[in-house]
Amino acid sequence: MSNNSFNSIQDFADGQLLLVNKPYEWTSFDVVGKLRNSFKPLKLKVGHAGTLDPLATGLLIICTGKMTKQIDTFQAEEKEYTGTMILGATTPTYDLESEPEAKFETGHLTNDQIKGATAQFTGDIQQYPPAHSAIKIDGERLYEKARRGEDVELRLRNVTISEFEITRIELPEVDFRVVCSKGTYIRSLINDFGAALNNGAYLSALRRTRSGNYRIEDAHEVMDLVAAIRNLKSAPAETPGL
Repeated sequence: MSNNSFNSIQDFADGQLLLVNKPYEWTSFDVVGKLRNSFKPLKLKVGHAGTLDPLATGLLIICTGKMTKQIDTFQAEEKEYTGTMILGATTPTYDLESEPEAKFETGHLTNDQIKGATAQFTGDIQQYPPAHSAIKIDGERLYEKARRGEDVELRLRNVTISEFEITRIELPEVDFRVVCSKGTYIRSLINDFGAALNNGAYLSALRRTRSGNYRIEDAHEVMDLVAAIRNLKSAPAETPGL
């Protein structure tokens, strides 16, 4: 795996693909910024493929140097996620970033109903992104308009859900696993899933476990990478890579 193939700072300039476990409440850009700063005073290109929301954790692909030219390729790859939804309520942001605004009874819902509702969300589907998303329209991010209470124009997106599996039901919590195409909003999927049950649902935890053939099990912690880069800067000829 190219994630372990660096032995000098020059290797990062030549181009590296780094698999990183994004921490909870960090933005994807926080990870990029932390790694980019660790290279200073060297000015090195660092970018990420596939944004993770701050409340999500898991696999984030980071590219350095000449490898940044391939970010679009990595970004287009299929993704796998595991997560937890809360049935019986909805929130404006479709996740824990906002408080529940509507509540529903869940006592009548059966395991078969919950598992069966995944079928209509498997295959090629259309979904609206959350109003509180980072999508830009006319140069402004949707969440900025939503936070001001303005009407947000949402446009349907075509996405593919290859697998949607319910892995645990302990109402109101429901665990799931999803394999999906680029551009899928898991928050929207969960919101739509709750509506399909004539109920409500919002995302309470999300972890990206795979992107293409790259898996979370092979990812580094951010601060371990930062320490390795700093060691290479101080002793570039003698210090082995991770």
